[in-house]
Amino acid sequence: MNQDLSIRALLSDSLLPSNEARTLMAHVLEKHYKLTRTALLSRDDMELSSEATMYWQELQSKRLTGEPIAYLIGKRGFHNIELYVGPGVLIPRPETELLVEIGLQEIARFHQGVTVLDLGTGSGAIALALATAAPQALVMASDQSVEALEIAKLNAMALSLEARVRFVKGSWYEAIEVNRRFDIILSNPPYISYQDPHLMQGDLRFEPISALTDHASGLTCLQDIIAGAKEHLNPNGLIAVEHGFDQSKKVLEMMKTAGLRDIEARQDLAGHCRVALGRNSGD
Repeated sequence: MNQDLSIRALLSDSLLPSNEARTLMAHVLEKHYKLTRTALLSRDDMELSSEATMYWQELQSKRLTGEPIAYLIGKRGFHNIELYVGPGVLIPRPETELLVEIGLQEIARFHQGVTVLDLGTGSGAIALALATAAPQALVMASDQSVEALEIAKLNAMALSLEARVRFVKGSWYEAIEVNRRFDIILSNPPYISYQDPHLMQGDLRFEPISALTDHASGLTCLQDIIAGAKEHLNPNGLIAVEHGFDQSKKVLEMMKTAGLRDIEARQDLAGHCRVALGRNSGD
């Protein structure tokens, strides 16, 4: 008897959680047959070709060893846009959408010409989500990784935003021209302690280590970004940074020491303090 290679049978036999198996199968159907995800239901009796079956088995095996789904299918949704992602960049997380929402709230205070800096842009997630939702924003995004910037530029082209988002190479403010100031600075820097056991677990094992940890306490990048904020913010300009769920108190204290005002913490959907924000003086 021939082995049943139908979509339904392959999904039923999979060792992956159902939602993960269906996501990978949808990718196989799109890649090999140009079919949408609805085919998982409407054509679940369709048998896959040997080539498609081999691809499915390859994806399933890689996922069973822990490789992130976003890397396997090459994309990740983030704040109403879809981004290409690969092993050279951090996989965008839902928590980081909070930074985008804070940025959009601040942009709404301006009529036009508002300037935004995204430090450590990675795949370009924050910068491109802002540029998509707020066409009036002038966005600059920096990263020290050449590979990350190449991916960010590909995403900008795919979203037709290459003319509206400027990418520059460098570590934090080193990439920015002297005396260049912005209305808003946003950043999701590496903030995991180098000794955190989570770095050896789950998807984090496959993501670029430099995008996850500062190879120290997890606070050094945040310190550098916050300490340089006043020098690169316009009067009343806003800075917002993402941090670890247990770092809020220390990050808020950094902002106070840096001379920022209107300092506050914002919680993510899980109820954790996830973003700290403050303003430059109005002088």
